[in-house]
Amino acid sequence: MKKTKHVLRGIRILHEDADVIVIEKAAGVLTQETRRGDGYCVEGALTDYVRKGQWKSSRRVYLVHRLDRETGGVMMVAKDEAVQEWFRARWNEVTTKIYLARVEGALEAEAGVFESYLREDENYFVKSVKNPQFGKFARTEWKVCAAPAENRRGVPSGTLVEVTLKSGRKNQIRVHFSEAGHPVVGDSKYGRAPKNATLCLHAWRLSFTHPKTRKTLTFEAPPPSWTGLPPPAEAQPVVPA
Repeated sequence: MKKTKHVLRGIRILHEDADVIVIEKAAGVLTQETRRGDGYCVEGALTDYVRKGQWKSSRRVYLVHRLDRETGGVMMVAKDEAVQEWFRARWNEVTTKIYLARVEGALEAEAGVFESYLREDENYFVKSVKNPQFGKFARTEWKVCAAPAENRRGVPSGTLVEVTLKSGRKNQIRVHFSEAGHPVVGDSKYGRAPKNATLCLHAWRLSFTHPKTRKTLTFEAPPPSWTGLPPPAEAQPVVPA
C-alpha cells in the first residue's frame, strides 16, 4: 500500500521521541472527538501521523491530559499505553503546567490560590461543591503579570495573570476565576462573553520528567497577541485547523 503524507492542521510538533510527542495546539482544535463525532482532533490526527499512512496499523497515541477546545498551547501525548499510565499515576508530581490568562477586572492581590472540589453536572457545566465526596480537588495558583492600567492599544481589557495548575480538572481555571468574580475574558460558558468570542486562556509552558530518561524537559508555546507579551523572535505561527 502506498504511503501518503499526513498533514497536521492546527498542530505543530515541538518534540518527539520513542515515548512521547509534545505539540503546540491551536485554539479551536479538539483534543479528543466528542460524543457528537465532531471529527478532526489531536488524538485522531496524531494517531494518523504515527501510522504514517498505513491505515491497517495498530499504532496510536494515548492522551495523558487535555486542553479545552478554545484553549491553545502546549500539550503532550504518550506513544504507548504504559507511558500513559506512568504519567497518569503521578501526574502532579512529575509535571508543571503554566497558563496565561486575561481575566475581567482588577484583582485585589498580586498573587493568590484558589482551592475547591469541582464537579461536572449532566449539562457538562463544572462548579465547586462543598462536599468532597461529590467533587475532585483542584488547586489553582496565580500571580498578576500586567494590571489593566498597563494594557496596550489593541490588547483586551482585563488583568493578565500567570496560572500554575496543581491539579488538572476540566475547565478548572475558568471555573475558579469565574467563581471569584473575574471570569476569563472571552468566556461565554462561565463568563459574560458572547459566543464565538476569543477565549483569553493559553497553555504557555509544560515541564515534565521524562518516563525513561528521568530528565526534566520544558516546552513553551509563544504567547498570543491578546497577552500583550512579545513572542520569541524565532516563533512561527501554528497552521490553523
